[in-house]
Amino acid sequence: MDHFNYIDGVLHAEDVPLPAIAEAVGTPFYCYSTATLQRHARVFRDAVAGTPDPLVAFAVKANPNIAVLAVLAREGLGADVVSGGELHRALMAGIPPSRIVFSGVGKTDDELIAALDAGIYQINVEGEPELDRLSEIATRRGQQAPVALRANPDVDAGTIAKISTGKAENKFGIPWDRIPGLYARATALPGIRPVGIAAHIGSQLRDLAPLETAWTRLGELAGDLRANGLPVSRIDLGGGLGIPYDPDLPAPPPPSAYGALAERVIAGWPDGGRGMSVIFEPGRLIAGNAGILVSTVITIKDGGQRRFVVLDAAMNDLIRPTLYEAWHDILAVAPRPGRETVTVVGPVCETGDQFAEDRGVTPMQAGDLVALMTAGAYGATMASTYNSRSLIPEVLVDGGRFAIVRERQTIDMMLKQEHLPPWMESKA
Repeated sequence: MDHFNYIDGVLHAEDVPLPAIAEAVGTPFYCYSTATLQRHARVFRDAVAGTPDPLVAFAVKANPNIAVLAVLAREGLGADVVSGGELHRALMAGIPPSRIVFSGVGKTDDELIAALDAGIYQINVEGEPELDRLSEIATRRGQQAPVALRANPDVDAGTIAKISTGKAENKFGIPWDRIPGLYARATALPGIRPVGIAAHIGSQLRDLAPLETAWTRLGELAGDLRANGLPVSRIDLGGGLGIPYDPDLPAPPPPSAYGALAERVIAGWPDGGRGMSVIFEPGRLIAGNAGILVSTVITIKDGGQRRFVVLDAAMNDLIRPTLYEAWHDILAVAPRPGRETVTVVGPVCETGDQFAEDRGVTPMQAGDLVALMTAGAYGATMASTYNSRSLIPEVLVDGGRFAIVRERQTIDMMLKQEHLPPWMESKA
């Protein structure tokens, strides 16, 4: 469910007509709904409330805008971060360090230091070299690092290959059979406080069976570690539950089913999960349907075989269709009667700059506003300045009001970061 609906024939974000925002900020722009973010946070939080001491840590990589993070912080969500920049954003948005988990396969020394100095809840370690490096850094600084070892369960999530993270050939996590020995070693390392284990098998999951397999294996592993006298008090179950993009396809399982599965699996763990805390890392599920990309039709171009609708948004603004062949529903902000089949593209000089191929839409004309739906996750955060196109603004709506929460980048702002070397500067 989202809060983008037609009122008197015009698409609104909550109570604000999209043409009013377009007139104020220009196009293209991202638009986020506060009400949708709040609802999704509450629905997920309620869905997992029956699990032991749950921490819901929003995956910041899905949407790192500090206004979005601030909305979620006020809903009691924590943060799963994968860089020093994301850590800084989470803290700036008001997320307490005690609710922040640092994941990621390639943490730098500076990032580990920042995590230690912030006093975050947990660092998910991806391998023995990282564990040794963290031990040395923490010991040198007189600190203790709360650590979970991220295991690779070799479970196929059944999702897109580029967002699969739990198979043996993926770069993430520690091979399953190495966890017991490394966990025992971690208990003896100075500066390291082992607290648990973690796993994440992929994103945009449409089937709960792979999660059940991975979570069952995690519980069994934790039980084995405990049976050997090792301290395990937390299990990070990851995230990954999918959301509906194409309205003509069956919807993924709802959060209620996800939460019920977690409760059932945890009940089957050794000791029924007693003495454990669990962590969930939803990202797309919270932010995806809460955002849209609004664009203007530049022109209609009749090709030899296709009718092209050319937008002022492009693959640099929303790369998911190009990168993953992902579907985004495309709606006219003020639709006309009838249907036509078009290919929706952007102005970037790439054939891959395409949002939809041979898609049925309402008739469109130059100057029309269109909305690319379900763009609140992995949209603005993956944007680039390819073709020297500026990063576009982000707008947050709350009821009948809206505000720009990231300004449109100008070419002057872009060029200010570039310089000629001294030997090329004018002598004049």
